Amino acid sequence: MSADEEIAVYDEVEIEDMEFDAAQQIYHYPCPCGDRFQIALEDLQDESNDIAVCGSCSLMIRVIYDKDDLPKPDPDPQAPEQPVEQVPVAA
Repeated sequence: MSADEEIAVYDEVEIEDMEFDAAQQIYHYPCPCGDRFQIALEDLQDESNDIAVCGSCSLMIRVIYDKDDLPKPDPDPQAPEQPVEQVPVAA
């Protein structure tokens, strides 16, 4: 899809109206079909996608947000830990 094509969205929703699942790192919002729209925090953080989709129907919503207000990404659990600087204690 070219950049000048518009995606037909059901609605535009402020991120403050969505719920955040910290364990799964996703935002979700109720869909009229009974399921829910979902979008990953990672997609919003790298600004690659602002469209939340429903897993049960073809509806989509555009998420309105400010990147600076998003939760900060969790550190990579497999990344090596930074060594803690040892401070000598005066005797």
